[in-house]
This record gives sequence, C-alpha cells and structure tokens, in this order.
Amino acid sequence: MGGCFSGDVRGGMEAVGGGARGAAAAVQGQGQGGPNEAVDHFFQGQALRLYTPLELSFSASKLRNMDALSKSDPMLVVYTKMDGRLEEIGRTEVILNSLEPLWITKAMINYQFEIVQPLVFRIYDVDTKYHNTPLKMLNLAQQDFLGEAFCNLSEIVTKFNHSLTLNLRNGSGHALQGTVTVHAEETASSRMAVDMQFHCLNLDNKDTFSKSDPFLRVSRLSESAVAIPICKTEVIKNNLNPIWRPITLTSQQYSSKDDPLLVECFDFDASGNHELIGSLQTTIAQLENLYNSKAGANFYSHKGQKKLKGQLFLDKFQEKVQHTFLDYISSGFELNFMVAVDFTASNGDPRVPQSLHYIDPSGRPNSYQQAILGVSEVLQFYDNDRRFPAWGFGAKIPRGSVSHCFNLNASTNDCEVVGVEGIMSAYSSTLYSVSLAGPTLFGPVISKAAEIASHSVQYANNKYFVLLIITDGVITDQQETKDSIVRASDLPLSILIVGVGNADFTQMRVNHLLNT
Repeated sequence: MGGCFSGDVRGGMEAVGGGARGAAAAVQGQGQGGPNEAVDHFFQGQALRLYTPLELSFSASKLRNMDALSKSDPMLVVYTKMDGRLEEIGRTEVILNSLEPLWITKAMINYQFEIVQPLVFRIYDVDTKYHNTPLKMLNLAQQDFLGEAFCNLSEIVTKFNHSLTLNLRNGSGHALQGTVTVHAEETASSRMAVDMQFHCLNLDNKDTFSKSDPFLRVSRLSESAVAIPICKTEVIKNNLNPIWRPITLTSQQYSSKDDPLLVECFDFDASGNHELIGSLQTTIAQLENLYNSKAGANFYSHKGQKKLKGQLFLDKFQEKVQHTFLDYISSGFELNFMVAVDFTASNGDPRVPQSLHYIDPSGRPNSYQQAILGVSEVLQFYDNDRRFPAWGFGAKIPRGSVSHCFNLNASTNDCEVVGVEGIMSAYSSTLYSVSLAGPTLFGPVISKAAEIASHSVQYANNKYFVLLIITDGVITDQQETKDSIVRASDLPLSILIVGVGNADFTQMRVNHLLNT
C-alpha cells in the first residue's frame, strides 16, 4: 500500500528491487488532500469509483548533455494537472551518464474516461553532489532542466500500442532537443508474485587489476523483442561468484510464467558505462525448473554468439499471493479502527491559539480534530460495534510519569471509546488532564495495536485493523518503529500516519523507514 516511487539513485550501487515489506502503511501530510489509501480501497471495493488502474513506464532519447566531462544524469518527474495546479505523482530513479535513459521506476495512475486528465513530464539532470540525497528531498530548482512535455492520459491509452512519444520543450514552450516516450499498461488483476535469490559461478572477469563488480538486470521482452527492465539486484564488489539478496517479481512485471525474460549480468562502472559480462533468455517457468533441478544456466556473450563458462543458479524460488487490504475486507473481515494522538510538547501550549491542540471556542476544529473526523467518519461505517481503541502518547499522565501509550479515556483497563463522538470527547478531556512532554515515539502504540490484532488472529476473528497515528513531528525511535512494523507485517493491520503542522515529514514515509 505504499507509494510506487522509491528514493534511491538507481544505476548506482544500490538495488532496483521490490518495495519494502512490512505492515501495510500510508503517510499523508496535512493539507495534501485526497482520501487515504485505506478509504480508497473501500471505494474500489464498493464500486464507488469507476476507473482503470494503469502503470506508466518512461524512456527518453537524444537528451541534451549538460555535463562537461560526462553525460547527463537524468531523472523524470511526472505530474497531473488538477484545477490549474500541478500535483506531483512521483519521480523515477536517476540514470547515471545517459542521454538515452530507460527508467525502471513506474508511476501508477487511475484512468477515468469521463474526465480530461492532463499530464506533465519534466526531465532534470541531477547534479552529482545530490546523488545520495533521497529523491523526494531533491530540490528541483537546483538541478539542470532538460525539458518538459504535455499530454492527456487519453492520448496515451488510445494509441494502438499505448505508447506516445512527445517532443521536449522549455518553460516557454519552445522546442528543445530530445523526446520522452510514455507507455501505459493496465495493471494486472493477478496478485501472484515470486521470491527468487540468484547466485553465479565462474563469471568472466572484466577488470584488469581486480575482479568484476557484478549485478543482474532482469527485463521483460515485449512482442517486438524490446527489453523492458523490471528489476535490478545490488552490486557485489570484487567477486566472480556473487550471491545477491532475494528479489521479488510480481505477475504485473513478468506477465506470465511462459513469457520471455532477459537476464543480463553487468560489471558495474561508476561512469554509468556498465560492461556486459553475459546474458541469457529464460522464463519464470524455466527459472523454477532450474531451482528444482539445482542446475545452472550458462550465460552467453553479446547477441548470444558464444556460450560462456559463467552460470546462473537459483537458491530460492517461492511463489506467493500478495494479499492486500481489500482482500481482507472482501473475504468477510470486519474493520476495526484505532487512533493514537501525539501529545508531545512540540505541539505548543493548548491554551494558546498558536497551539496545534488549541480548542477554539467558536467550535472550529483544530488540526488533530480535523484528522480524526476526516478518517474516522469514513471508516466507522465498517466497524460493527463502533467501539474504537484510542490512545495518546508523549505526555505526562496524572499521578504518573511520561507515557508513550496511555488510554485516551483515562481508564486504566479499557482503551475503547464509543463512536467518533467518543474519540473527540476523550481527546478534548485529555488535553486538560495531561502535561505535554516528549519525545515522539511510535513504537509503543504500534506494538499495542499489533497486540490487539494478534489476539484477534489467535481467536480466528475475521477482523482487519487500521491504526491512525496523528503527529506533528518526526519520530525519535526510528529503529523501534521499523522493528514494530516488521513484527506486525503478517498481521491484518494497516498503519495510517497523518502529519499536522509544518514539519518535514519526508523521513516518516514507511517505505523510507524500512529502506534506511
């Protein structure tokens, strides 16, 4: 349920692999608008939104070279235009030293035939000094602008092959060198995926004074034999018998078990000119046979002219079904909503109007009340008894010390309140009975929510839990939070983190937490 874009400089030493594993989670910043992902899933399940999910792939050709001693390091940013405003959908990885980039990162968008959906594509040359900066934190104004292009989503999907090539232009609309090609593909309905782990033996050495630094790139071959990259392993330094970390390929990536795949092994070069060690054509079905037989597949030289000594082996091949939030609901699970509110001192004194916790006598809801209402008023209809566990964290409770998970209703043995009104009433009462403190810790409330979800699973209750955490700042227990999310990864639990105030919540994205 996380985002489609991740934040690494791909083409560098890190992997281009699957998403982070862990409890389903989403992060929403105050003022970004739009329903949270849990609510989106419900609307889909109830047929309240009629659209076709699409995956957009990107490539570019003949880009301008903005670097003196090497080639540009291009990154593409895609936007949708709503009410005259640009809303960023996401960013691709950075491709090092390339004027003909073929990006692996895709963008997800919902195609709605009844409305016009303008798209904007902008390409930037990312300066070398920013290559270790998370993509979402890149200041685009500090990067060289290579050009932009515009189209409506309908223009792409109505093409025979669902691909559209656009000429790049500058900010004034004048033509620039280079083109961008966008390909749209309907998201496969299958949830199948396969976990694989590769290793190689006896790879050819491409380096003079050391050994090769190999990595694998897996591509899907189209009907016209065009290779579409779908995954890349990490780089193993100075090793001709590398063992890579496991990768996950979804059925959306490989299409079917019998569709052709191209596996290429490269020797990494920091310049971006990676040297091909060898390649082979295979399928998911053939890779499964390799695993079962414990046999190896030989690589071939460029264009398959010569059989090489180096071989590819599989140490793991495991098919699985990727379960989602909607799977639980569709199979009869009841939704149980839980909420945790940040009472740390950084919110400000609740008695002054500048505080995020200030209760306005006029009845105007503060940021926390808006977040509670915005989510709970939708989710409450899927909770049969309308009884919601509600906690606070980061405050000194009466006759006690600072607590990072206390019952919002002040009860010592029951954390539940009745209805949205119960949450709002308990929240208001707590403001006048606790002392705001700190630090900001998520681990205890996530563990408590996981405990409730685990207890439900043990008793075979068909329940799915959604924990809403509302906070004004970045957590200080990042490792404990990561551990808590990982421990909860097999439970029917989603975590929604809503940020209020003006803090930078980039570091709070769960895929970032689990990848760092």
